[in-house]
Amino acid sequence: MNVLNIALFEMKKDLRDRRTLLFMLAFPIVLILILGTALTNAFHSGIEVGDMKLLVNNSAQSQQLQDYWNRFAQGIGQEGVELTPAASGIDGKEAVAENQFTAYAEIDDNGIRFYGSSRDTIASNILQGMLTSFADKYSFAAAAVKHNPESAHAIIEGSMTAGSYVQESSIDPDRKPDSIDYYAIAESTMIAFYACMSASWLIRGEVKRKTALRLAAAPVFKLEIFAGKVIASTIINFLCILAVVLFSKYAFNANWGDHLGHVFLLLFTEVLLAVSFGLGVAFLFKDDAVNAVMMIFVQVASMVGGAYFPVDEASGVFGGIANLSPLRWANEALMNLIYNDDLQAVFPVIALNTAIAAAFLAFVAITMRKREAF
Repeated sequence: MNVLNIALFEMKKDLRDRRTLLFMLAFPIVLILILGTALTNAFHSGIEVGDMKLLVNNSAQSQQLQDYWNRFAQGIGQEGVELTPAASGIDGKEAVAENQFTAYAEIDDNGIRFYGSSRDTIASNILQGMLTSFADKYSFAAAAVKHNPESAHAIIEGSMTAGSYVQESSIDPDRKPDSIDYYAIAESTMIAFYACMSASWLIRGEVKRKTALRLAAAPVFKLEIFAGKVIASTIINFLCILAVVLFSKYAFNANWGDHLGHVFLLLFTEVLLAVSFGLGVAFLFKDDAVNAVMMIFVQVASMVGGAYFPVDEASGVFGGIANLSPLRWANEALMNLIYNDDLQAVFPVIALNTAIAAAFLAFVAITMRKREAF
């Protein structure tokens, strides 16, 4: 009962600390908005192709070729290709060289001659692929018409409709986050670890306020005071993380996947790890050094853990350091959970967070028992 009373008292005291609450809530939300907006292009792997202008000199005499070409031209026109018949006397190659057109094609009964632009190679290659597809299908249909005219007609109808010339696919079938999605995860795990900053004051604060001796003389066990403070700090910080996650989900439309229960469980264990780490550092170092050690570790862990930029491809010394960051563990597990539906990815991280937290809490509890006061 004493533990719950102490926890409730500490929670009420923390809720009155508006500056800390504002920092825990506003800081990650602002970072998500700023970084997610400013670095949008860094998470966009697609390539946008501008207008494709094809200059055509069609001198074919075959009525069949003309019919097929007209259907083809109509189809690629719906795909965004602007076809322009070459006027008499115009030099198509020179027009392409002057960047007036993306490509130039000469069509006659013997085939197609294609001249692409060296300035816009992507669009030029797309047009070349379209014309190659047309030439192949026409040759196939011309061969088929000798034996079965109906099959030739089906070949042309099936291959020269809009939507069949450009097929989009990905070499990586897994879903990927955009900038808002990524920083919603990264900043949430970062601010979860910031709980160590306030946790380092759970016991030091009593010493600073000269209330440690009064607590030691009170008819309450030290471990009850310790447990109440840990529970209160963990709950308050987790509620802040919960608010950040829900705000990013519904205000920024960040993707948190379909397994929010697993997400919250992992974040809770990270908060527990941060609180225990803050307490441990407060007992390991002298008072003047605690803040410096805490700030350096938090900033380095945030940087190499991916809070400010992705570190997926990190290798060598930097990669080794990054793998020591609790934020890196959490971010990778959440990415696998959200985008690959890998439920098993979070459990090793949850277990590791809990084990490290238990080790720090045991160290602090043993150290407190050996001291006469806090």
